[in-house]
Formats: sequence, C-alpha cells, structure tokens
Amino acid sequence: MPTVALNYGTVKSGIGKKLSDDELKERIAMLGTDLESLSKESIVVEVFPNRPDLLAEFGFIRALRSFIGVEKGLREYSVKSSGLSVNIKPSVSKVRPYTACAIVKGLKLTDEKIEQIIQLQEKLHVTHCRNRSKAAIGIYPSEKIKYPITFCAEDPKGVSFVPLGDTKPMNGLQILSRHKTGRDFGHLLEGKEKFPFFIDAKGDVLSMPPIINSELTGKVTTSTKEVFIECSGFDLDFLKELLNIIICELADMGGQIFSMSLNYPDKKIVTPNLKPVAMKLDEAYVQKLLGQKVNIKECLERMGFSYSNGTVLIPSYRVDVLHPMDIVEDIAIAHGYENFEPELPVISTIGEEARIERFRKKIAELLVGLELNEVTTFSVSNERIQNTMMGQKEKIIEFSNSKSSEYSALRQSIIPSMMEVLQLNAKNEYPQRIFEMGAVFYKDKNEETGVREDLVLGVALCGKNEDFTRARQIIEHLLKSFNLGLKLEEITDTRFIPGRVGKLLVGGKQIGIIGEIHPTVLVNFRLEMPVAVFEINLGTLQAQLK
Repeated sequence: MPTVALNYGTVKSGIGKKLSDDELKERIAMLGTDLESLSKESIVVEVFPNRPDLLAEFGFIRALRSFIGVEKGLREYSVKSSGLSVNIKPSVSKVRPYTACAIVKGLKLTDEKIEQIIQLQEKLHVTHCRNRSKAAIGIYPSEKIKYPITFCAEDPKGVSFVPLGDTKPMNGLQILSRHKTGRDFGHLLEGKEKFPFFIDAKGDVLSMPPIINSELTGKVTTSTKEVFIECSGFDLDFLKELLNIIICELADMGGQIFSMSLNYPDKKIVTPNLKPVAMKLDEAYVQKLLGQKVNIKECLERMGFSYSNGTVLIPSYRVDVLHPMDIVEDIAIAHGYENFEPELPVISTIGEEARIERFRKKIAELLVGLELNEVTTFSVSNERIQNTMMGQKEKIIEFSNSKSSEYSALRQSIIPSMMEVLQLNAKNEYPQRIFEMGAVFYKDKNEETGVREDLVLGVALCGKNEDFTRARQIIEHLLKSFNLGLKLEEITDTRFIPGRVGKLLVGGKQIGIIGEIHPTVLVNFRLEMPVAVFEINLGTLQAQLK
C-alpha cells in the first residue's frame, strides 16, 4: 500500500477542531487508514489502494473534517468555463488516444504545497495509474502556455525540447536513452513510430506523455498562480475520474476550477464534470449485511456523502464506489466496528475443506515443485484483451452498466489474463513460468443467472526455449500424478501457431487446450519471446478421477 507523508501542522490546523495527538491517532485509524507514525513534523499513513483521494494533505484533511463532524455531508465544487480548448489529433489514436483536462486558477503555492502536489502525482502514477502504463498526469504553469493546446503524435526524432530538470534540448528518442525518467519509462513507448506530445499555440512543447514535462512550460513554482492539468491514457472515463481527484485537491488548496473544451476528431466534450453520482441504497440491505440498525444518514454524511429517500450522492473524487456494498462498508466505518455487538451463530456446523479446494491445492503444490510461480488476476476483463489482442472474435459476456472500459466484461478464458502478466513483466528476467487457477464464465441457459462459472487452470511458459513440448510435459506430469492418461487432437485456433495447437483429452472428454501463441498475438502484447500455454477446466478434470 502507498505511504504518504503529511505535514503535521497543516493537518492539525486544517481539520478545524482541537484534538490531542492521541485523539488524532485514534480518528485516523478509525477512518480506515493505517497510521505509521505521528510526530511534530509529519504524519505518515498507509492509504488503501481504493482511496486515491487520500494520497495528499488536503484530500486527507477533507475526509478527516467530515469524519469528525466539522464539515459533514457532500462537498460540492463549482466549475466555470475557461473558454479554452485542447485539440486532439487523430494521430494519437494508436499511442495514447484520450486526454481529460482542466485549469485551476487563484492558487497561492508554497514549497510545501508543491511538494504535496508532486507527492499526489507520483503516488497516483505508481498505484492508480499502474506505473504510468494506464494513465499519466501532467501539471503545468498555465501562465507560460499560449492556448489552444494540441495533443498529437509525431516522429520523436523531429520534436525537440528541454526535459524537466535538464538544460539542453533533446529529441524524443534521445530523452528515452539519456534522461533518467526516459530510461525508467521508455518501455511504455517502445516500438512506437510516433510519440505523443502536448504542444501549445506558439509551438512550444509542454510534455511527451507518459515520460516527462518540458523545463520551459512544465515546471510549477511558488510564483505559479494557475495551472493546466492533463491526464492522458487509454480509458476516457478513467481519465475523467483521475482528473477529478487532482483538481479537487487543488480546489481545497484555494484554487478555482475552470473547464476546457476537448475537440476530438469525432466529438467534442467538456471536462471536468464534478457532479455527484446518484446510487440507490436499500436500507433493508444495509441492515441485513451489518446485522443491526444504524443511522444511515448520519454515517454517510460523516463519510462525505449525501443521503435522502434511499438515494446516495457520491462525490466525484470517490472513484472507489462502484457498488452498494462499497457504501455499506463506509457506513460500517462511520458507525465504528467497535460498536457492533458480537453474536454467536444459532446454527452449529462442522466445517470441512471442499473437495475441489483439496484438488486445487494439490495441483498448486505440483506446479510449484516444477518451479512455476503462481499469479492472481481479475476475473473481469474487456473485449480488447479477450478478443482483439488475442486475434479472435468470440462473443463475451459484457456488463450493461460498466463504470470502466477496462473492466467491462467477464473473461471466458484465462489465457489473455496471463498474457497481460507477461506483458507487464517483459523487462524482467527470462524464462518466466507462471500458473493461475481462477474463474471463467460462459452463457448457459440452464443456470439461474444465465451464466455458468467454471474453475480453470492456466499455465504460461515464456522464454527462448519454451515451446509446445515443454507445456505438454507439464500436463503429462500433472495427469500422471492423478493416474490419468492424456490424448491430443490437433485443431485450428487463430490464437496459436498452426500445427502447434490441440485439444487436451482425458477419458474421451475434452478438458482444455494447449498451444504456442501466434507471433501476431505476441506482437499485440509486445512480447519478444515465444510463449506456450495451456488451459484446463478443473471441474471436468476432477470428474475423471476415480
């Protein structure tokens, strides 16, 4: 979990209520964050990954003020129109297609506030933005920019600027090889013919996302009174949420938020949108989960929400609230876990480990013995990962009300998830030999929900010597341990190299598939090493055991 350092004096004065250090420690812990240390200089806390709005002083103060009753309820932010725009060119569609932008004016920045802005940006990059692979944040002194701004992709050899912290101009390729930040994050642009740039109306480069800002137009100082903020990446909804977290922090520093027009090739949108999101909440549902009646309105207002007639208004910076269960969790935090009365269950049962879990544990032990590493990924995915990047066109189960395009469907195969893991570890040492046991989903009219959930085993071998034969050896070792034999039947599958893909048969039943990943798929995932995989339905396999 990310650790953030907050200024002791700023927090104490900002909460608006006199608390002793012991009382402050207690309130911080009750809020749902882990307090590491508290001194007269700083307060160091561990923030859970689902609360990125707490990664800087003023967001933390905002939550704490509400929690201790100083300023309860929904905090609203006003947004004025700047009349300024950003033009997004079609050229960025293949490198970093989206951006969300805003301007904040009237800031009175100090060195401490700038440190907090930098900390927020860095912590968001590492956690919420997945080391800039999902999104990148740029903050610039607006006074040095001539609008409108253009977001475009250009040949990196033809665009030069002085990167932040340097004194000499470099082109895009030189920054990746010569500048420390370029070396750290250059892999995010590796293989791209064009790099993304933000350029103002004078032709001055603001930044080359997701790498670095310009020294000329991208350095915020104590003389900066207004800032331009951009978030760039691959999911527009995610970028809008990310922008909201940052600008609400700056507004709490005393700034005034101004919107911008974003002119995409096929549409025009305005960001930011700070309107609260409404979510229905059934009081009976809350009582059932918590086991007792609580004052829902009071609890929600202490957590910064508004509640009336079964509807919760969620502030725009609370990007972690996706389901009524998240609301119930906040109600429990506000009520205080120490205030719940423990009860013994009225039913006495004797627990026993499920047969499938014993089977699963045995398989894990065998694979670890073969020097494979276990990984865990999400059961939700999207059309791009499941189909487009895998080179296939299968129907998947998509969500009707997805909050994010990245998590918009249930996965029907575990193989794409494992390919993502290999992609994220492409710079690490080879060979990489991993396995996962997790859920996949299929449409099934016989199920009450119309969806069947199966437990599958996936294995992926990546390295210069990994191939179909090595993958088959692992399967045969597993089956031999359960006194089962294996038969292979060659098939055609666009995800795999022709002639190196087949059905896995045990007792005449198909239990899975094995193959070497097609080079086109490897390119889609930016992998330079061969990959051999197999996927086995553990329920079907277990049914073959005597």
